Amino acid sequence: MKKLTADKKIREQLFTAYIIIIVIGLVMIYSTSSVMAESRFGSNFHFLKNQFFWVLVSMFAIWIINKVDLKKIAIYSAPSLFGIMLLLLLVFLMPTRNGSHRWLILGPFTMQPSELFKLVMIFYLAFSLSNPKRNLSDWKQLLFPYVPLLGLGMMLIVLEPDLGTVLVIAITAISIFFLAGAKLKHMIFGLAPMAMGALVLVFGLGYKKARIMDFISSIGNPLLGSYQSKQAALTLGAGGITGAGLGDGRQKLFFLPYPHTDFIFASIGEEIGLVGLLFILSTLFFILWKGLKVASMQPDKFGFLLAAGMTISLFINIAINLGVVCSILPVTGLPLPFISYGGSSLLISSAAIGVLLNLSRRVVVKR
Repeated sequence: MKKLTADKKIREQLFTAYIIIIVIGLVMIYSTSSVMAESRFGSNFHFLKNQFFWVLVSMFAIWIINKVDLKKIAIYSAPSLFGIMLLLLLVFLMPTRNGSHRWLILGPFTMQPSELFKLVMIFYLAFSLSNPKRNLSDWKQLLFPYVPLLGLGMMLIVLEPDLGTVLVIAITAISIFFLAGAKLKHMIFGLAPMAMGALVLVFGLGYKKARIMDFISSIGNPLLGSYQSKQAALTLGAGGITGAGLGDGRQKLFFLPYPHTDFIFASIGEEIGLVGLLFILSTLFFILWKGLKVASMQPDKFGFLLAAGMTISLFINIAINLGVVCSILPVTGLPLPFISYGGSSLLISSAAIGVLLNLSRRVVVKR
């Protein structure tokens, strides 16, 4: 029996888990969207075909990412962020979808620049903070250029509006700063204005205030929560231990909003029950665990911060989506990585896997 090297074993395990979760996503997208697709587009395969196309694109992206030198690419991350900001401005010229300017519409395809900003930001921070000339004990070097650059990008995403993605970006950035060695007091000092700005934005200017108030009300009385939260709770609880059966869910019949995107986890719970959900969660957290393992075995600070940043970003995205579905958090509109319908989310999440697979070739086995 051939013995695998450590890096090859990690790659095979990570890619296998990725394939499993992608297949589950395709199956559940078809199951949860077929009725809606037939009603709106005349074909129950509409959403499945679109998602399968993005699966192929994502596979190609992973292959490309595995062939490149990530450190050489990271050199261009700062100018790339400015380019993405232009795309973030361009979305405001596009027609609204569900009351938001989040998408660039390119013929039959759509793209969310905010997802791209999230990915490139991790490259930028990993490359910049791993520079030995960067003095992380000097608060001025933490303030400039990071706060203006990242702050402008997040402000544009807030205006779309897309609070969920801003939360993922902010928490990921803070985590990378912490892992890079930034002082806690400097981070708190930098977070205070952001926290005050968020309070003014929500309670002063009314940004997403209704959702926040609905969530606060639901803590004392679940019946006062938003329609989406109540339907998600009903859907999630309807499956019991083993579920109603694949394809036999009832809440997807125009009761649960977005059963194939934001609330697909609830739809999955109704159809395959707690047992199925535990398997999916186990697969997702296996991917996260392997990501952290890749990070811990990197030979340099750049690889460590890049792998950790990709893994943390995936974790936060997963955690927020599950928190919304379980009514622990206000509704944010974040998809569940690898499983929810959506090309931008799948492509960027897959790119993160590609980065981890690339970095797994650089692992150092400690003896």
